[in-house]
Amino acid sequence: MVYTRVSWLIVAGGLALQVSGQNAPRTPPIPSDPLETVIGPVRVVKARAPRAAALQLLDRARSSYGVRSAGRGYDLKVTFTVNSGGQTEYDGAWEMEDMFDPQLGLRWTARSSGSSGSYAITRISSLGMLYGDDTASYVPLRLQEVRAALFDPIPSSGNVKNALVRTSTATFTGAQLTCVLLSSAGKSGTAAPGRRWDETEECIDPQSGLLRVHSQIPGRYYAYDYANAPQLDGHVLPRRVTVTEAGKIVTEISVDSLTELPAADPSLFVPSDEMKAKGRAIALVGSQKFRRVLESGFSGRGATVQPVCVFGVVTPTGELAEAHSLQPWDPNSQTAVEAARQMTFPLVPSSPIPQQHFVFVIVEFVSP
Repeated sequence: MVYTRVSWLIVAGGLALQVSGQNAPRTPPIPSDPLETVIGPVRVVKARAPRAAALQLLDRARSSYGVRSAGRGYDLKVTFTVNSGGQTEYDGAWEMEDMFDPQLGLRWTARSSGSSGSYAITRISSLGMLYGDDTASYVPLRLQEVRAALFDPIPSSGNVKNALVRTSTATFTGAQLTCVLLSSAGKSGTAAPGRRWDETEECIDPQSGLLRVHSQIPGRYYAYDYANAPQLDGHVLPRRVTVTEAGKIVTEISVDSLTELPAADPSLFVPSDEMKAKGRAIALVGSQKFRRVLESGFSGRGATVQPVCVFGVVTPTGELAEAHSLQPWDPNSQTAVEAARQMTFPLVPSSPIPQQHFVFVIVEFVSP
């Protein structure tokens, strides 16, 4: 299961800039992107009533994806195609099935059959335990990406109750959207137009309450299409989701079917002896954002900051896997990836369950 708890921006490595006010280094606007809808006026939401309205909009959109909360069994079948150009593992065709029974638990499987190699996984969650069997030491980034897109893609109001909230209106495929921008509680709020580098963006149709564009960081976007959308007890899933990075489509997801499952086969939810012998399986958990500042000797009025966003997964052993830049045209792109790989990421030693996180590192290059 994928949770959307977010650890907000953290200074990690390098020297933090000691600047403020008019002496702060200049940071360029985020790169333009066909799916970046926040390009106009933005307002800071501080008053109780409008802030509550923004968080309620997030909760309404989030509830659409809570198919397990309906208390009914279901069988969800998904296919997707990955075309990362070798930036991540297992390009090619994939299929995934997610089966849930409120009494028996959750079972999901996935397999790839691309030219870059094959992969297969089975996960069984029953009676509070997570078991699994897979053909690699961690879950591939693109598979975690798909599950993040279809299960709880939006953080709950409880998880962002202390976040800085800004809002904007936008137009996407002819629909008027409300975009909620979220960042760390310690950030200062300004009404400057456009999205900031550290903001998560959720663009929602206020009429239907459905999520249309989701972006955890500039350069990476999920676009949701609900034409002929599958439904279960009032919950609506997208028929298609398109994931882009740096303006290029990297994953195309198709929800082929979502059917009610009145009586599942109990044997499907019983872990094998081999699964039990392996112990607890890797759980897919929340995103984390980090910040690293390089070449920070310049802090005067003439200094500039050029951010590069790096994306990957941190495995239970603390390794940054499948890391790549979301601004590949930037001359600092490869240096940013190497800087992210050198970081030590905090794990969760108190948890008995091995965990795998999405990680976004904003590497800032400061120059005079």
